[in-house]
Amino acid sequence: MGELCRRSGVPVATIKFYIRQGLLPAGRLTSPTRASYDSAHEHRLRLVRALLDVGGLSLAAIGDVLRAVDDPDRPPADVLRTATDRLTPPRETASGPELDAARAEVARLVRRLGWRAEADGPAGEALAGVLVALRASGHGDFAVLLDDYAAAAERVARADLGHLGRPAARADLVERVVVGTVLGEAMFSALRRLAHADASARAYTDLRGQNT
Repeated sequence: MGELCRRSGVPVATIKFYIRQGLLPAGRLTSPTRASYDSAHEHRLRLVRALLDVGGLSLAAIGDVLRAVDDPDRPPADVLRTATDRLTPPRETASGPELDAARAEVARLVRRLGWRAEADGPAGEALAGVLVALRASGHGDFAVLLDDYAAAAERVARADLGHLGRPAARADLVERVVVGTVLGEAMFSALRRLAHADASARAYTDLRGQNT
């Protein structure tokens, strides 16, 4: 375990905690007090840290995702659904006519686009909550961008699946599903912020030029 700690940079106490939580398999016993850890342990440990530190998943969510990854009977599409659901945990959203209207709007969007997705699933519920929050804060007009956002999201999703579609063994494929879903979400969010900075800088420069 000390060697695994040195290779991964993760403290021994944390490694032991992950083993107790079922996030990392126990080592192979070589004596009553010693265990051996191989490259597969290091790989799984780095995956856990990436999902936690970059993906922002809770340890409980990571456990759910890894159990889906390790289940040989779970098809990749089901693993993808599990990872997506854990990215959008249930929210405490007050019920009411505003939420009902937002849910109906999300359902219409999904039907209009022909998406084979559950409008009433965690992602759909999260989107309905966003629409309610936008309108409650006086920025409901931002919702007119819903179709534009959906088109961009569809392009990203197709790019994700294009990457996942490369030939691979099941173990590699399902792990690629998780990484592409969870860390891809973080990558897209960071790129969106960079694009905002660029668009704002260009708009400000153009505006300043018009005023001089």
